[in-house]
Amino acid sequence: MSQPLLMPKATAVWLVDNTALSFEQIAAFCTLHPLEVQGIADGDVASGIMGVNPVQNGQLSREEIEKAEKDPNYRLKLSDPKVRVAAVKRKGPRYTPISRRNERPNAIKWLVRNHPELKDAQIMRLVGTTKSTIDSVRDNNHWNAANLTAMDPVTLGLCSQIELDLEVKRASKDAAVQQTDVAEGTTLLTAEEALARAAARTSHDLSFDDEGGEHHHRPAPNNEEFDADSVFSKLKSLKSDADE
Repeated sequence: MSQPLLMPKATAVWLVDNTALSFEQIAAFCTLHPLEVQGIADGDVASGIMGVNPVQNGQLSREEIEKAEKDPNYRLKLSDPKVRVAAVKRKGPRYTPISRRNERPNAIKWLVRNHPELKDAQIMRLVGTTKSTIDSVRDNNHWNAANLTAMDPVTLGLCSQIELDLEVKRASKDAAVQQTDVAEGTTLLTAEEALARAAARTSHDLSFDDEGGEHHHRPAPNNEEFDADSVFSKLKSLKSDADE
């Protein structure tokens, strides 16, 4: 397994200043975004970082640089390290230089405004802050809320564009999964479907009595008009027959 590049941003600064490599080549070698490398060339990003020569630390050869300068499509390859350095996984929030710590609330405000889908843990990883600071900026009760200005954390040098894009992509996937689950669990019926189900339920209830047996409805009797005289005459005839 190849060793990671040491101090990629400082290496990018040196390559920008001392080689004719394209921004894409430097970005691919230093695992940065091409716009971030362009910002380094313009002086907007990593202005306080001193360049590190990758040839001196044995991670790149002069022949490899010359080969890449002749072919813009060629991608630089790390030299085999003479000493194997174990990769250390970072735990907890990202370390932020002292000179950049005052800019973290501005970066948080930018992330909350432009990427509300990001979780607090993701913002903590990107800018190296705490949950209480994120909540105070989001709720606008930060001690310096009146002077905060939303600023891109990539421009501030708190994280790389690749790291930001990765976290946004993860948050978008999680949001899409949650929306799918909600849509499947709360499907609404159209008016036609609701009426059809109500009619079917009513007909089903009328076809069964309370004991579960079939209940056949008798046709309602016709409303007949009765004559009072004919009724009394019939009663008298019945009475006379009984007397006899």
